[in-house]
Amino acid sequence: MVRWFGAVQAQEVPGATWALARRVSTRICESDVLAALDAGDIIRTHVLRPTWHVVAPEDLRWLLALTGPRVRASQAARYTELGLDAATFSKAEQVFARALGDVPHLTRHALGDQLGRAGIATEGQRLPHLLMHAELSGLICSGPRQGRHFTYVLVDQRVAPAATRSREDALAALMTRYFTSHGPATAHDAAWWSGLTIRDVREGVGLSGDALIAHRIDGVPHWSGAGDGTEYGARDGRTRPNAPVVHLLSNFDEYTVAYRDRRPLLHAGAEPSTLAQSALLSQPVMIDGRHGGRWRRTIPARATAPVSVEVHLLDAPAPAIQRALEAEVERYAGFLRRPVSIRGI
Repeated sequence: MVRWFGAVQAQEVPGATWALARRVSTRICESDVLAALDAGDIIRTHVLRPTWHVVAPEDLRWLLALTGPRVRASQAARYTELGLDAATFSKAEQVFARALGDVPHLTRHALGDQLGRAGIATEGQRLPHLLMHAELSGLICSGPRQGRHFTYVLVDQRVAPAATRSREDALAALMTRYFTSHGPATAHDAAWWSGLTIRDVREGVGLSGDALIAHRIDGVPHWSGAGDGTEYGARDGRTRPNAPVVHLLSNFDEYTVAYRDRRPLLHAGAEPSTLAQSALLSQPVMIDGRHGGRWRRTIPARATAPVSVEVHLLDAPAPAIQRALEAEVERYAGFLRRPVSIRGI
């Protein structure tokens, strides 16, 4: 599934594990996803935009080669503010390589200590940006957790070598993955998601050949994967299932964060404002694909105590929606392998 998406945004780990598991199978639980991360079956690192994503190991190198320079360039002003220059990055990455050559995986704190011993200041946001730069350079990526903390490992010790991909091949591959897994979507959506330019996106679409098909939705050009067998027309003409469908989405779920224009996902009565579209990124409840409210979870320290899921809907729920919501909460309980209580509805 991660390979099919191309990359899945994952800066908030509890939400990302739910987003991944929910799309695979109701049999997949939180510990399964964490085990896959620990084993290196999927990799969490900075790629595409300046945030964490999860990628398939065999995709890591070519994705970084394609998008890493753009992400680093976008951070240039911040690097200057933090007093980080090419010499500092080079020295820090030598420290990381030496430390991780001696010890297979180290936490962020431990790597910060190594930098301090080498005379590299790590206060404030310097350490996160030094680590991110090393990730974007393809030196380090996520390793197995130590307790609740992720570690870093050398990419060369975590990911098998791969043949270098041409820029054209990488562009075509990324655009095919994006529009196949997120389509129908626009060029501006793809540019936002990938961190590439509109020109890059259009070039990638052209290079994708018959893998993508074009549509005009409400007069706007969109693309989707050619193999999905779906025809897209005006939004008002789309069919919906007989029973309501409810999803508890995580923060920054691909269903919402992967689009620059999120107006089609808004509640029918919402104004298409920036604020309303931003609210879609914060644990939304989606009802038949559109924003229906928000939810949050509270996990008590005692492992046998029920997890509390609090739901606030924008409209009073009809009985069928109530049942669908309760079923989704049960799916979430199965994912956590813990009892869940529901409040707020």
